[in-house]
Amino acid sequence: MKKIVITCLSIAFLGMISCKDEKKDTDDVSSEMKEDTTEMVKEDKAMSPKSVSFNLESKSDSKATGKVSFTEENGNVTMEATLVGLSSGTHAIHIHEKADCTSADGKSSGGHWNPTFEDHGKWGDANGFHRGDIGNFEANDTGEGTVSITTDLWCIGCGDEKKDILGKAIIVHQGVDDFTSQPSGDAGARVSCGGIIE
Repeated sequence: MKKIVITCLSIAFLGMISCKDEKKDTDDVSSEMKEDTTEMVKEDKAMSPKSVSFNLESKSDSKATGKVSFTEENGNVTMEATLVGLSSGTHAIHIHEKADCTSADGKSSGGHWNPTFEDHGKWGDANGFHRGDIGNFEANDTGEGTVSITTDLWCIGCGDEKKDILGKAIIVHQGVDDFTSQPSGDAGARVSCGGIIE
């Protein structure tokens, strides 16, 4: 009888050990699957385009407004802007230092964004230009205009002080950027402002 009891206890003990090993194996597989899924989500986020979009608000008693979007993909950032409520003709558009559009004249956004400390100039000028010197665009007879630019000199939220546009502002000016007057091209009043924030 003792042999039967010992045999039964041995079989039960071996069964318990086997179940624990199977549970451990299942837990290991489950843990590996979770890690793989987390890595896939991280890779997917890294591969998907980053973007930020916002509205522009009127400043300096103007009626100028608009919508702006920035999209980063494969190391390049594309800005698309649609502007309305402007006077017809040529206007300047720049990136300014701070995403602060609280003042009535837009001056709370600071000066041009110039992280490389160069002179103001036309975008791409060999003699230098601000990273915020986007340039001029035309508004038609109904006060509408568009701007599009793609560059690898900007990034969205990368943390590089010389490239990161987050925390800056888009400013539309009443006048024309002459690309020579320092420090900002003598483009006149700030008629529209929008902060580049996520």
